[in-house]
Amino acid sequence: MEKHVTAMASREAFLPFREYQTWYRITGSLGNGRLPLVVAHGGPGCTHDYVDSFKEITAIDGRAVIHYDQLGNGNSTRLPDKGPDFWTPDLFLEELDALLDHLGISSRYAFLGQSWGGMLGAEHAVRQPKGLKALVIANSPASMHTWTAEANRLRKDLPQEVQDTLERHEKAGTITDPDYIRAARVFYDRHVCRVSPWPPEVARTFAIMDEDNTVYRNMNGPTEFHVIGTMKDWTIEDRLHLVEAPTLLLSGRHDEATPLVVQPYARNIRNCEWIIFENSSHMPHVEEKMPCLTAVSNFLSRFD
Repeated sequence: MEKHVTAMASREAFLPFREYQTWYRITGSLGNGRLPLVVAHGGPGCTHDYVDSFKEITAIDGRAVIHYDQLGNGNSTRLPDKGPDFWTPDLFLEELDALLDHLGISSRYAFLGQSWGGMLGAEHAVRQPKGLKALVIANSPASMHTWTAEANRLRKDLPQEVQDTLERHEKAGTITDPDYIRAARVFYDRHVCRVSPWPPEVARTFAIMDEDNTVYRNMNGPTEFHVIGTMKDWTIEDRLHLVEAPTLLLSGRHDEATPLVVQPYARNIRNCEWIIFENSSHMPHVEEKMPCLTAVSNFLSRFD
């Protein structure tokens, strides 16, 4: 299917993966000599919508940008009956390899992962794939224990009545109550996306997650600071020295991924540069869009 996205040619299709389908979209043209960029959304359990702005890198430097909805999310096959044993990092690593092979770019590509997508990118990079020429880790934890501790530290700065509401419903197990959701939104507006109201593409991702939160619920939990899913003990800190690809690390000054959360990447990856966006929280690609996209483009252009 051919159409235009912000005046740039794009193509959408489905990748057969296992017995399912993974939706993807290519903005720009593969095979033009520029390093193609694969963009992975966060969550686990979000959709490509909120990281859609990265497609505008095509207009900046001409490279192809590939978005995809990870299995269980968005336009890809939904699997609401699958339990926690199904949703693993290995599943999504296998899906990524399948996508690279399907597109014929496994010998030469760049990868950008945002939040959980960056955790996935790190898991991919420590395996030292020969085709990975550049890695961008955006707003991602290297340890979920540190992530949770920092999220709860930030939570203590919320208005006391908001904290009380969160605690009351967590103790009662009523975390789907509208009051709990409204209270959690106060944290999100400070540390996830500070643009108010949320841009349509950000709101769209959260609306889709409200429809089907299977992956997020199983791997993370109910909220960003109440992490009780299968990823609660995940860490990659002790493996980051294995990353060979040049790496760009991005975070926001008001990010739930605080400097303590992302610092292990800068400390342990040999060739790593770190940019902190002063007016952003968890989504510099939305909150300071052009400086963020330009920084990514400039970094990737070194490896074309």
